[in-house]
Amino acid sequence: MLGMALAALDSTIIATAVPQIVGDLGGFAVFSWLFSGYLLAVTVTLPVYGKLSDTFGRKPVLLTGIALFLAGSLACAAAWNMAALIAFRVVQGLGGGALQGTVQTIAADLYPMRDRPRIQARLSSVWAASSVAGPALGGLLAAGAGWRWIFLINVPVGAVALWLIVRHFAEPRRGPDGPGAAGRSRVDWPGALAIFAAGGLLLTALVQGGVAWAWLSTPSLLLFAGSAGCAALTVLVERRAAEPIIPGWVWRRRPLCAVNLALGALGLLMVAPTVFLPTYAQAVLGLGPTAAGFVLSVMTLSWPVSAALSSRVYTRLGIRNCAVLGIAAASLILFAFPLLPYPGAAWQPALIMLALGAALGLFQLPLIIGIQSSVGYRERGTATASVLFCRQVGQSLGAALFGALANATLNDRLAQAPSGLRGNLPADLDAVSRALARPGALTAQATDYLRRAVDTTVDHVYLGAGTAAALALTALLVLAPRRFPVHADVRSAGEGEGGA
Repeated sequence: MLGMALAALDSTIIATAVPQIVGDLGGFAVFSWLFSGYLLAVTVTLPVYGKLSDTFGRKPVLLTGIALFLAGSLACAAAWNMAALIAFRVVQGLGGGALQGTVQTIAADLYPMRDRPRIQARLSSVWAASSVAGPALGGLLAAGAGWRWIFLINVPVGAVALWLIVRHFAEPRRGPDGPGAAGRSRVDWPGALAIFAAGGLLLTALVQGGVAWAWLSTPSLLLFAGSAGCAALTVLVERRAAEPIIPGWVWRRRPLCAVNLALGALGLLMVAPTVFLPTYAQAVLGLGPTAAGFVLSVMTLSWPVSAALSSRVYTRLGIRNCAVLGIAAASLILFAFPLLPYPGAAWQPALIMLALGAALGLFQLPLIIGIQSSVGYRERGTATASVLFCRQVGQSLGAALFGALANATLNDRLAQAPSGLRGNLPADLDAVSRALARPGALTAQATDYLRRAVDTTVDHVYLGAGTAAALALTALLVLAPRRFPVHADVRSAGEGEGGA
């Protein structure tokens, strides 16, 4: 949990300190790479760390990840300009990729299937607490001690995590399939580099397209073409490798293929609440940043509770049926969002988010547990990293797709504005949000028109998110078996019999 806290807190604590960082170091035009660089490094290293943990064991990979993260944190605190800070954030991300995948895998190694929902709920609670406390802590540190302490605070947490893991974590050895098995010393480094290049180019195109440059511009086209070329090279390298980083069975096995697609769709749909709901709460409902954060945070409260209770559902219905129930409910909830009245009250979207968190708790965790239980020790890190990688890529793809949808909807609404308002209206979503945040900057008529335009924009994004949930439901119904297989070494450890 302490190791997970490093990655979880870092994803939220820096957001409120951006003004202080930019004021000190400059680089306003590229500050978004503080987030994008970290996300890129985490995402593209997930498959590599998953394979390394299967090859060398979880403990050395986790210790390496924490050490890299702490080294990146210390370097960030000493950064002398924005370029250096972005580079050191990438180093942090290289460690964060090891933390996210390996901690989830260790939970499956140490705890039997019946206990994993409780353990995974505790890990989820770390993310929930970080999403609530991170922005406030970041603001306090930036305003008081200085923004560099946002990174220095990781050092004591990481040091305690390192000490506890070195002293108390002993990897379970499960016969010839466990760590240290013979013939597992080869690492497919060419495949790792090809995956890193393909993923890095793709995510850069998705993150920066429509922001730093137009979608059909030369940089976007070159990045997408380069990513496609590296992906083709990855396939060639992996097919010839003795121990590929992403083996073919990741996509040939129906349960894993179904879960990869379903969690990719989950990453896609999560963009709606995490990115666009705060804008809706502030621009349409007129809430302040703290109250807007609360509307979103209720989802992070119901999600771990629902996940902890999911075992009572999937032990009766089966893993696939439990996940189908959760994502079907999530789809209906997302499609219900556009039915909220305008302007409405804050409790209405909060109730929607509370229900969405409960539905997604029934969806995500049983699928991860099902996949982890369907493979042996030697494949568990790769399988876990595969589904987390697909979720991260889905999130990046969702940010690009829904960002384009939001801009297209808002531009259409602004183009249809009455002639008397059109010349005085802002030009994009960010400008609209800033204008609505300044009382008296617009006339009452212009303010009402912009609020309705943002309401329509966010409604369209939620319809897109509901469609993504429907795609996840389709993937499960078409590809996932009715009962997930349980690997032989899982049954021998007393975790269950037959299918799940």
